[in-house]
Amino acid sequence: MLLGYARVSTQEQNLDNQIEQLKKAGCEKIFCEKITGTKKDRPELQKLLEHIRAGDTVIITELTRLSRSTKDLFQLVEIFEKKGANIKSLKESWMDTTTPQGKLMFTIFAGISQFERDLISQRTKEGLSTARARGRKGGRPPKSKKQIEMALKMYDSMDYSISEITGATGISKATLYRYIKKRKTG
Repeated sequence: MLLGYARVSTQEQNLDNQIEQLKKAGCEKIFCEKITGTKKDRPELQKLLEHIRAGDTVIITELTRLSRSTKDLFQLVEIFEKKGANIKSLKESWMDTTTPQGKLMFTIFAGISQFERDLISQRTKEGLSTARARGRKGGRPPKSKKQIEMALKMYDSMDYSISEITGATGISKATLYRYIKKRKTG
């Protein structure tokens, strides 16, 4: 089955052109919505994802109508693939996973994207390693022993709420609970 997805960013914009193109492309069912692409929660896109079956092809007029970012596009295509469906863009002819060439192009772009993520990760690890070699530690500076003792005394008194304790001592809730747990397991 050929499924279409059309989206515009605002209520004032018009979906007619996209719907017409999707109908010309042979779409039997078209999911339409007027919502910004930056929103992760897009109800009609969710309905489309629930509706997809193996062998279906999702057709879009252009990639910007479907995805918020490259990462988002790859995630969506992965969902389509897991369901046994394909995707085809009318504007970007290389984006057509129904053909071997389209699958190759998408795989190349996905590989480049993964390579970029791996490089960023590698640079981050190298930067942390270099900083450690110079004596710098990551993370927040530790809280003073006085702050911890005060927080635990306030907690033990049962006169203060957790938010009052964290506000008075400057210790986060997680840190407070960690010290309480550490004291119990001792």
